[in-house]
Amino acid sequence: GLWALVALRLIFGGIEAPFSLVPSAKIIPPESLFEQAPAIYSGLPVIDQAVNPVYSESLRPMPGASVNPLQVWLAVFANIWLLGMAVMALWAALSWLRVRRQVRESVPEDGVYLCDRISSPFLFGLIRPKIYLPSCLEGDARSHVIAHEKAHLARRDHWWKPLGFLLLTVNWFNPVMWLAYTLLCRDIELACDERVVQFMELLERKR
Repeated sequence: GLWALVALRLIFGGIEAPFSLVPSAKIIPPESLFEQAPAIYSGLPVIDQAVNPVYSESLRPMPGASVNPLQVWLAVFANIWLLGMAVMALWAALSWLRVRRQVRESVPEDGVYLCDRISSPFLFGLIRPKIYLPSCLEGDARSHVIAHEKAHLARRDHWWKPLGFLLLTVNWFNPVMWLAYTLLCRDIELACDERVVQFMELLERKR
């Protein structure tokens, strides 16, 4: 639930508050792209006075130039951002195709699919997800793993995790997003473990 709040904040934006690490929502207003002396407006006079002399001088339009240097840099950064998203999307597509190829020869058994070409269990698919297990998994370990994967299914983690990766793809340049996605995946696994363990007898938990 707490990660869902983060997702909503990233998708729809947030409510501005009078107290913030960034007092101004428009640090670089669009009109500054066309000013002779571009400036930032952070809401903190000390920062503005220290940064603006350097900022204005470095991005001041040259006489006769048709484009403001800030516009050029924004275009460069925009293209880098789009390239990063394309790389992330391509990596996700190739990973999906690789997994699909691995489980192509899986064998159905008691509502799950056994596969010789995978080393760890997982839930695969968005619309009709299936549970895939390594063929070598047997005994109590198999029943516990199946319960874990069914917990993923009940919690709709096959939707939440791709949504998290989509948000990471859009915000790939932000290191905090990489940390958040890693912690999201960890919390998803821990939540499923907790859901399985709470229905076990004490002896089973000790094992």
